[in-house]
Amino acid sequence: MSCVFKKTPSPVGDLTLVARGAKLAAILWEHEQQNRVRLGPLQQADNHPLLLETECQLQEYFVGRRERFDLELDCVGTEFQRKVWQALLTIPFGETRSYGQIARQIGSPKSVRAVGAANGRNPISIVVPCHRVIGATGSLTGFAGGLEAKQFLLALEGEETLPLAF
Repeated sequence: MSCVFKKTPSPVGDLTLVARGAKLAAILWEHEQQNRVRLGPLQQADNHPLLLETECQLQEYFVGRRERFDLELDCVGTEFQRKVWQALLTIPFGETRSYGQIARQIGSPKSVRAVGAANGRNPISIVVPCHRVIGATGSLTGFAGGLEAKQFLLALEGEETLPLAF
């Protein structure tokens, strides 16, 4: 099934919202690393109902009126990646987890690096809150949207983190 997209501005840069049928398949960053999320050809569809609803819910999130998203998701990945992404959805608004905590949660306590890799391949950033995963010391670690975007999202949710190291 082909995918459609709509671009939308946000406080963390322009986002590209992608739907596959009636489900959200991706939220891509303005400076997205090529092939981080594999989708195939995309067709612009600025009036697609799901993309309009996603845009609306993201706007509500960014102004502090939404803590949870209510969207049908289509996360395509390996079984392990999907387990990690499902675990991300259990992290409450305003809280963080370490990669090790996620590894233990999915029953693979020695797979911390694999959890980090799966986190980095999360196709639906923000909605599937990979920004809520931090280093064991509380440090901000890799994020597809950049560490400044990660820090912004955590601050928006009221989470205190260690400052960025430049």
